[in-house]
Amino acid sequence: MFDNLAGFFIQWGITALCLWVASLVFKGIRFSSTSSLIVSALLLGFANAVLRPLVVFLTLPITLITLGFFLLVINALMLLLVAKVVNGFTISGFWTAFFASMFISILSMALGTLAPNAEMTIYRLPEHRSAQTISM
Repeated sequence: MFDNLAGFFIQWGITALCLWVASLVFKGIRFSSTSSLIVSALLLGFANAVLRPLVVFLTLPITLITLGFFLLVINALMLLLVAKVVNGFTISGFWTAFFASMFISILSMALGTLAPNAEMTIYRLPEHRSAQTISM
């Protein structure tokens, strides 16, 4: 039951860190408190996991016509939705959300590659006292 809990907390922390950095980079994004940042990260993860696939499916024709560029609009809308729901999280407008969502996505992807993966397996060679040669 708790196998993926560490991965969840790591991803939540990465999202919170990305939102915080985005608020430093973009003047139109503000958090009134740390709790609003943490709740925003949680709700953004929920929105991306639950609502985003539904919205992507419903807008599939326009996404295909625009060769996938409409997905950037969907990301911005998810960020604006979270800003509307969470008290203390404000975004000045659509274009701020648009560019901030691209920034957050890229930074989150970069930090996600550095984070430990729950499915990562470490292989070690057995330790023997005698010298052995391993040929490849």
